[in-house]
Amino acid sequence: MSSSTTAEESSKTGAGAGAGAGAGSGSGPGAPAPVVAAPPPGAKPTTPPLADDGRGAAAAAAASIEPLEGPAAVDAVDDDEFAEEAWDDGASSDSTSVTSSIYAHTYENGRRYHKYKHGRYPVPNDDIEQNREDMKHAMMMELTDGKLFYSPIGDYPQKILDIGTGTGIWAIEVGDQYPSAQVLGIDLSPIQPLWIPPNVKFVIDDCEDTWLNGSGWDLVHLRGMSPILKDASKLCAQTFANLRPGGWMEWQEQHCWFQSDDGTLAPDDGAQGFYELAHAAFRKLGFDAHLAARLREPLEAAGFRNVQCVVKKVPVGPWARDRTLRLVGLYLQTVIREFVPVCAARPLAVLGLSDAERAAWRAKAVRSLEDPYPHRYWNVYFWYGQKPYDA
Repeated sequence: MSSSTTAEESSKTGAGAGAGAGAGSGSGPGAPAPVVAAPPPGAKPTTPPLADDGRGAAAAAAASIEPLEGPAAVDAVDDDEFAEEAWDDGASSDSTSVTSSIYAHTYENGRRYHKYKHGRYPVPNDDIEQNREDMKHAMMMELTDGKLFYSPIGDYPQKILDIGTGTGIWAIEVGDQYPSAQVLGIDLSPIQPLWIPPNVKFVIDDCEDTWLNGSGWDLVHLRGMSPILKDASKLCAQTFANLRPGGWMEWQEQHCWFQSDDGTLAPDDGAQGFYELAHAAFRKLGFDAHLAARLREPLEAAGFRNVQCVVKKVPVGPWARDRTLRLVGLYLQTVIREFVPVCAARPLAVLGLSDAERAAWRAKAVRSLEDPYPHRYWNVYFWYGQKPYDA
């Protein structure tokens, strides 16, 4: 079947599925890492082009988001518009425990990091970060009208794998939705709950190591993993080899790069400048956060066919006219704001910036994010491809 691409974005919640920093455009895991100086205050951010593989694969996410209008547009958002409501955690009376005993941690700058694999993942795994991860999941569910994935796996899948499961919230919800399936979540950090559906289990594993997760999978799912992988091509190839014929691989990825369609994003925007440094830092660590926009190549190189891409624009902040997008934008604004001090504390240190310089960039980014005037957004990419039945 020939490859095809769907670019989808709406000013209301889109029907669909199941959201960081990285390198500059064109960099990859093997790219050299030049010494990067903080851009001067008046410098214009260098915006990488959206991926375009010649078939419109991630060209542009359709129409612009319609903002609130009038000089008091921000004040039009009621203080209690997004008031917290009671949540049913859907906890099961049955349980399955994490199968690994790797619980060692290290502490830096008042935050807790995993120690397995020498802390390869440069982001904390403490309660603060877990809450941020769960907020990203809530954002994705609002964005996609409560659907967990796009891949058409049928009503009775048997085996589903969640790579980089984090808090395990996606795997748990999939396990509840598909009681016929055995759901496995893997991660470097043992932070998953103990009380979970009986068809769900978690193990501690490095997805970039030798594949030890069995075969015959109906769906292999990743979310937010592209900025922290050093070899996405290898992972796609390993996944392809271990899917059942007709099985699917799906990536749900934020492209952590600010864009605007109406010229309200200033050339010297503090948040954009901070993320330029963050991308340079992640590149020096061997990562590429722009990979989210160009996953077609590693998928097709691995042998996947019928590769699809859905792109959704996500506002940063509650500036959109549509109420659902205002909520989604508030989630994303909070997620980014809480990531800024984490990135300033550890990843930016690899650029040789002093404590004072990193603190200054952190403050500048937070002030920028609190400015209601710029109509910024990020693109979220949903890539999914199928293993041919004759493979």
